[in-house]
Amino acid sequence: MPATASQTAGPYWHMIDFPEWADLLRPGGPNAGVAGERITLTGRITDGDGAPCVDALVEIWQAGPDGAYGAGFHGFGRCASNEDGVFRFTTLKPGAVPGLGNATQAPHIVVTIFARGLMKHVVTRAYFANEALNAADPVLNLVDPARRSTLIAQPEGGGTWRLDIRLQGENETVFLDV
Repeated sequence: MPATASQTAGPYWHMIDFPEWADLLRPGGPNAGVAGERITLTGRITDGDGAPCVDALVEIWQAGPDGAYGAGFHGFGRCASNEDGVFRFTTLKPGAVPGLGNATQAPHIVVTIFARGLMKHVVTRAYFANEALNAADPVLNLVDPARRSTLIAQPEGGGTWRLDIRLQGENETVFLDV
């Protein structure tokens, strides 16, 4: 069987980007009326040279405020990065998630990035700074302490949390093999 050429992901996001999907709390959307702490998750995606990734597609998946997936809260969102490499989601802060055994995972949002130049999407997590459960999170504790900060979203005030993502090079974000 002959080998086939490899292709990078993208850049056809415009065909699958629905800007309203970046607002998980939009009126008339699946989460209308769900109670919880309203937050904005934003960040800037950069390449190995520090240049903005202007054509990335970012997807999030998260539990609801009660820590459950799909139980009354639709936790999927998608948005394209803008001309500055910035993404932005409006959602509810997730609750702690049950893990394997008796472990509890700290509140987090799974972030997946598709971009030109990537042969496969990359996956990371956005944890929240100053969250008490971060210290015992089984996934976060697998990460070298010197690199954990690449997974910690920082508060910017007004319910906004920022997680910048570096695809490679110095200060590269930790990506998970899933």
